[in-house]
Amino acid sequence: MSEELNVPVVNEKKSVDNRWVTGAILILVGGFLLISQLVDIPNFGDLFLPALGAIFLLWGIFSRNSGLLIPGGILTGIGAGSYLMDVLPASGDGEGGIFLVSLGGGFALITLLSMVFTRDRHLWALIPGGILAVIGGAILIGGQALQALEFAGKYWPVILIVVGLYVIFKRR
Repeated sequence: MSEELNVPVVNEKKSVDNRWVTGAILILVGGFLLISQLVDIPNFGDLFLPALGAIFLLWGIFSRNSGLLIPGGILTGIGAGSYLMDVLPASGDGEGGIFLVSLGGGFALITLLSMVFTRDRHLWALIPGGILAVIGGAILIGGQALQALEFAGKYWPVILIVVGLYVIFKRR
């Protein structure tokens, strides 16, 4: 009686694709770092996070791996927010609003790109992205928008109570 050997089958095409993507990422990061040392461009260092996010996004798109879109979207949102805070004429709370809207956009990017380029749908990313964008927008608008945000911040547990009552009393 011979025993079957469980030898994993290696997909040679996928291995070649992964090497190509890994090599391209190393070239992009190395090129970015080399340019940052040779050329004096204002706010060039602020582009590191968006560039790193773009690398993850491109890697996720080309490999059709939605898991790579998550750090890509978040890093792109953080990096874009940081960069925009430096270059846009905002001060005080306005800078925070710009950052939050940009980060919310990064989360929205996760959902959009996952739906277009992969079989997954990361709809969950719209929840934190939407919350961040609404808060950032309210900060940028100010006035009554901030008052509405303050009201929502105080009374949001009412939503939990209403949902709990619905769950208890809903008809089957």
